[in-house]
Amino acid sequence: MKSDPFSNLPATAYRTIEMRKGNVLFRQGQATSGLFRVVSGSVTLQRIGLGGDTLTLHRAVTSGFFAEASVFSETYHCDAICTEDGSVLKIAKADVLSTMQSDPTFIEGFTRLLAVQVQQYRAHIELLSIPSAKDRVLAAVQAGYLDATVTELATRINLTHEVCYRTLKALCDDGRMVKIARGKYALS
Repeated sequence: MKSDPFSNLPATAYRTIEMRKGNVLFRQGQATSGLFRVVSGSVTLQRIGLGGDTLTLHRAVTSGFFAEASVFSETYHCDAICTEDGSVLKIAKADVLSTMQSDPTFIEGFTRLLAVQVQQYRAHIELLSIPSAKDRVLAAVQAGYLDATVTELATRINLTHEVCYRTLKALCDDGRMVKIARGKYALS
């Protein structure tokens, strides 16, 4: 992105929220009030699937945005759960909408941000379409998805954590990965 479009917003548009692991920033169905950027730590956007399993829709880390769609929605469509201590910057929905009315540069920058995210989501959908657990886990690790716990990786790639652990072990047995510590793996 050429520059951060949000730098054009007034200072009053921002509010820093300190977060602890396990804190909920918003719940599905709650009225929207803004979008967020991770200053430090991480946040996952989660939804409970039809079978009762947790599905991770997105994982935002330092400098990452989340809940951008809330600018155009009345309610949040998932839960935002802090997965690491840190802080987030809440960007007021009203200020974003107001700036869109008057600043074409802001609109272009925000649109660029959303376009990059669409590309990332398409790549994620492609990864999820890999039928073999072994190939899906390997592709996910190659794409940098194993940056937290194995359980979180499993929810991001739509596998049970048991299958994910067994698959990581099998990849190590095949010599394609190495276990470097408990819950930590690297490509060979």
